[in-house]
Amino acid sequence: MTIKVDKSVHEFVQSLEKPTISKVSRLIDLLEKFGHQLSMPYSKKLSSQLFELRIRGSQEVRIFYTFHQDQAILFHCFIKKTQKTPKRELETTLVKLNNLTTA
Repeated sequence: MTIKVDKSVHEFVQSLEKPTISKVSRLIDLLEKFGHQLSMPYSKKLSSQLFELRIRGSQEVRIFYTFHQDQAILFHCFIKKTQKTPKRELETTLVKLNNLTTA
């Protein structure tokens, strides 16, 4: 499976702490290797087309992605500071997902 990373996601990941960057890189490798089979605690299915990569550690990071043809597209991410995913982040994600699926 190939991975396509949105420019905003790439820039965001580069701004993280070094240990977090290596965790993100490791999880992206796992996603590339296992695709749809990747599950908790690394990945969580949020809807039929929306998934999140879950990076744990001193910086809790969530990277939203979807599958399109034989690609996983990573298109939005944020640092998670609360128990629940902030509504604003979810709304932004859904808008981006809608733009991807209608393009």
